Amino acid sequence: MANKLEFNRNIGIMAHIDAGKTTTTERILYYTGITHRIGEVHDGAATMDWMEQEQERGITITSAATTCFWKYNGNEHKINIIDTPGHVDFTVEVERSLRVLDGAVAVYCAVGGVEPQSETVWRQADKYHVPRIAFVNKMDRTGADFFSVVNQMREKLHANPVPIVIPIGAEEKFKGIVDLIENKAIVWVDDEEMGTNYEYIDVPDEMADEVEEWRTNLIEAIAETDDSILERYFEDPDSITIDEFKDTIRKATIDQVITPVMCGSAFKNKGVQRLLDAVAAYLPSPLDIPQVTGTDPDDSEKEIIRNTSDDEPLAALAFKIATDPYVGRLCFMRIYSGVLKAGDQVLNVRTGKKERISRLFQMHANKQNPIDQVGAGEIVAGVGFKAIRTGDTLSATNSPIALEQMDFPDPVISVAIEPKTQADVDKLDVALAKLAEEDPTFQVRTDHDSGQTIISGMGELHLEIIIDRLKREFKVEANQGEPQVKYKEAITLSVDHREVFKKQSGGRGKFADIQVRIEPGDPEKPGLEFIDEIKGGNIPREYIPSVEKGFKEAMNNGPLAGFSMDSLKVTLIDGSYHAVDSDQLSFEVCAKQAFKAAASKAKPILMEPIMAAEVVTPEEYMGDIISDFNKRRGNVEAMDEKAGARVVKAKVPLSEKFGYVTVLRTISSGRATSTMEFSHYEQVPNNIALDVLEKVKGRTDLL
Repeated sequence: MANKLEFNRNIGIMAHIDAGKTTTTERILYYTGITHRIGEVHDGAATMDWMEQEQERGITITSAATTCFWKYNGNEHKINIIDTPGHVDFTVEVERSLRVLDGAVAVYCAVGGVEPQSETVWRQADKYHVPRIAFVNKMDRTGADFFSVVNQMREKLHANPVPIVIPIGAEEKFKGIVDLIENKAIVWVDDEEMGTNYEYIDVPDEMADEVEEWRTNLIEAIAETDDSILERYFEDPDSITIDEFKDTIRKATIDQVITPVMCGSAFKNKGVQRLLDAVAAYLPSPLDIPQVTGTDPDDSEKEIIRNTSDDEPLAALAFKIATDPYVGRLCFMRIYSGVLKAGDQVLNVRTGKKERISRLFQMHANKQNPIDQVGAGEIVAGVGFKAIRTGDTLSATNSPIALEQMDFPDPVISVAIEPKTQADVDKLDVALAKLAEEDPTFQVRTDHDSGQTIISGMGELHLEIIIDRLKREFKVEANQGEPQVKYKEAITLSVDHREVFKKQSGGRGKFADIQVRIEPGDPEKPGLEFIDEIKGGNIPREYIPSVEKGFKEAMNNGPLAGFSMDSLKVTLIDGSYHAVDSDQLSFEVCAKQAFKAAASKAKPILMEPIMAAEVVTPEEYMGDIISDFNKRRGNVEAMDEKAGARVVKAKVPLSEKFGYVTVLRTISSGRATSTMEFSHYEQVPNNIALDVLEKVKGRTDLL
């Protein structure tokens, strides 16, 4: 088992939109023998982009899992690839795939370099401690600059990029790479032959000095990570063998001390085989990853450790639920320990219920190969379950373990949606429930006042694609309303308040009395900070959690217009109770009433989502773009230059950004591009807050 797992790689390919990620994945599948005709994103036939909208838009939305094989150093390596989207509205897909990966390939465009989404994805990979190698793609494009991208990785990502190859030429003169480890040049002989024809030659004379410099940099960077190599480097550099170099690079990559950098042009089939070699050589196998730790579902203080071994009890994480037109609902799982057989019963730790996984599949984009069983360290898709959700831990029924939950951001934009015909009413509910199951950042609720169905997500594109999927996959036509921003509320003053809740209606009554101080919470620590200062049993211990619960629930319904509050500090100072009439419910209701009264006096404010926007534009449109940002209450923070274009970075309220893509297209005659991601919440200016509250019939008198 150990031998087999040693040659397994669970990797993701992460990049900014348009860096050439899907093309790179396609080439990998071609070279590993799975695809015979290469799917080009240009003509919308890429194998990994298996949803119709992805093929139309040329962007990857769902992380499809694909298995392929590659021979390196005489051993066949099994590579499970999770394809992740690069568009900011699909951050959740990136988060959830990084959670189950062992390593990743970061793809950068040799012209565009490190884009805003690259920074976001890099931070997410840091959070999950994922070792990475980098591939600078599109070396054949005008303006390609390998060394500039390496510098940007250092400056913007605070990474330690170490080139292990350097390009021979660039733009249309890009014809090969120099392997700095082997000190050999690789040149492609024939464009027609899909890049499979290449030959090793000596380093060209005119590059000798440059290669010597970069090779010395590489050797020094590697030697710094290993003392024994460092000593030998100073005594006799030639005594270090190529295999020792590679082993040291592997160790430093897995320890995330360095990021090996390679380059090529996936579209022109150059450099992809070397990238596959690097995946096998430097990225970790499941055995290189430390054991997985979880907790006992019955005692969250008790830690449980599982090794990557078939002999341990089953521990698996469901990282994606998808609806497949042929086999129904698929659950993508990472098996951390133990063996899962088709037909096995597993325990869903979140629900405490047993589930049967009737069939197992090894996936290739949207084709399935049935398999009988799967062992530790593998990625697999299963069907036949009932109530599994993204992020659920599945464990052996006799040996439960709860793995760390995934964090998903709250949606920032909402839209009202209604079926076009009466016949679509039930279909719409079923379809939305299925889509919400697949995507934790997509939420569905019914508005109590209007009875409308409200859907919420991470951005306009996110919701557009959901509505598109309703039409294509579920054959439901729907009308949508204007997008609505997800406002929140906060308080700005500290207020002391006493609340007495009393009810007498014959027989046993209700009674609770609390004195509390409510004040603004720490924005860095979302949620309720509850401090109990009750002395001498004025309120019995068993009622205090009910007071906390009452405040926690009340935070979902702020005093201005019922928007939720993110953080609040409540101190329970004093109170009293009645031996007969007091109970837990009385104290919970009392806390809710106290919140309503006190928060109204604590000078509540309205908060709105602020987006970090970045626009890349030719110089001549700069003025118009900046003045447009100013009209939108934007705050321009930086103006940089990149590859002959100008980059404007600004923070802009989401409410001012609706339909911005269309406006930008008009301003720049379609030559500027923009990206935007959620940054933080900020107070809404009073005049605008009054308008918002009037629209939703909120309490303008409290502002």
